[in-house]
Amino acid sequence: MEPIRTEKKDRLLSLDALRGFDMFWIIGGEALFAFIGQKTGASWLSAQMEHVHWTGFHLYDLIFPLFMFIAGVAIPYAIVSKLEKNSPKKTLVNKVFKRMIILVILGIIYNGALRGDLTNIRFASVLGQIGLAYFFAAVIVIYTKSIKSRLYWLGGILTGYALIQLFVPVPGIGAGVLTPEGCINGYIDRLLLPGRLHGEVFDPEGLLCIISATGITLMGAVAGHILRGQKRDDLQKATLMAAIGAALVVLALIIHPFYPIIKKCWTTTFNLMAGGISFLLLSFFYLIIDVMKWSKWSFYFRIIGMNSIFVYLFVRFVDVERLSGFLFGWAPELWGDLGQFIHYVGLLALIWAILYYMYKKEVFLRV
Repeated sequence: MEPIRTEKKDRLLSLDALRGFDMFWIIGGEALFAFIGQKTGASWLSAQMEHVHWTGFHLYDLIFPLFMFIAGVAIPYAIVSKLEKNSPKKTLVNKVFKRMIILVILGIIYNGALRGDLTNIRFASVLGQIGLAYFFAAVIVIYTKSIKSRLYWLGGILTGYALIQLFVPVPGIGAGVLTPEGCINGYIDRLLLPGRLHGEVFDPEGLLCIISATGITLMGAVAGHILRGQKRDDLQKATLMAAIGAALVVLALIIHPFYPIIKKCWTTTFNLMAGGISFLLLSFFYLIIDVMKWSKWSFYFRIIGMNSIFVYLFVRFVDVERLSGFLFGWAPELWGDLGQFIHYVGLLALIWAILYYMYKKEVFLRV
């Protein structure tokens, strides 16, 4: 892990805001809006705050791939800029490799490896998949000289992954059976992945899913290339990203009846849908915040986004729900549903206050 950084750097405000918007749902936003949906009769809103059981897409399914997309956006700024200054490729590979190892270890710890049941550890994890996919995407960027070559890699990953899922047979089941038991992802996880699987017969962060997740990270790198480029003005950049995003969403919906959108085995159609929405969101945030300079509203999200890994670990290892109950538990007793709303808002405010304190002290945890 890199040392805690205390310096300020020039940053894309929209990228920090979008990252913070993404993390907002993990740290309490999902519970708040599910509660609002429940109490207002907006069942569609509550449904969007849950993962799809298997086939289909809810907004809550976007959180993880959006984070990986955002990580990919940073690649041209963090890596390509150094290549242009003649930094050794080996040095850059070593750096992203160390980052990968740290995230894999943190992910195993996040899954509860230190609680004592060493025979039932879950090795696959969200953090591990972020680290591995970022590593592979970064290596592709490091060893390719043009955006065209990277697009070939992206197309090859998405197409190859689809071919594997649709045409490689699972022994005793056959090919293209996209169910938890029949999907090639689950078969490979059961065959090669040690320890406990999250879905018992498959793992949504399993071995093949890492390959697919590399694809959406590369999509982010393409977006980063557009943002960093000098050939287009800011409005053209936002328009191009929006057009790409819309095209990917439409393509995913066209293919979906024949090759379903499934998050838990990261089908290529899921990548297209999640990547398309990610492009659209980045375009919107970039246009509003960095182009039109309407940035004050985004300050809340930027505070979260600048310490995203920290807050992800913090809400896992610290019982903030209990602390929030200690501070705001009286509200539901006095005011019922309104008090419960206050409780949810209080939880978010408590976490944000901690992040704001770190921001004021210029403490930013990077991995």
